[in-house]
Amino acid sequence: MRVMVIIKATANSEAGVMPKEELLAAMGKYNEELMSAGVLLGGEGLKPSSAAKRVVFAAGEKTIVDGPFAETKELVAGYWVWQVKDMDEALAWARRCPEPMPGEESVLELRPILGAEDFGAEFTPELRAQEDALRAELERKGQ
Repeated sequence: MRVMVIIKATANSEAGVMPKEELLAAMGKYNEELMSAGVLLGGEGLKPSSAAKRVVFAAGEKTIVDGPFAETKELVAGYWVWQVKDMDEALAWARRCPEPMPGEESVLELRPILGAEDFGAEFTPELRAQEDALRAELERKGQ
């Protein structure tokens, strides 16, 4: 199964405080372990919400909202995508993670990624073929 590991934002990440060298080294080592184990599929840190935009869809209208956004605990500072056999394995890897936001409460949220089988009959063979073609193109481009 694929899992998205969401690193929740904190006051410091929203203020643009960059991690110290020690944390960067620890995270680099952790990412190497994930990669060596065949778990890591991707991941990135994100800029603070002050650099973000939201597109809000409501009643057929689209509204653009500029960051920053107020609820820090609801924001994302970064993410990984992991390939694991089950949620227990994902939790085992998460427990090994260096503390992402030293000095502040750090939260990792682990969310299973939907697969084609999760959509049922609504995901027709034609739609599945379209999705497969898009994924193949992404792989070809190395993304």
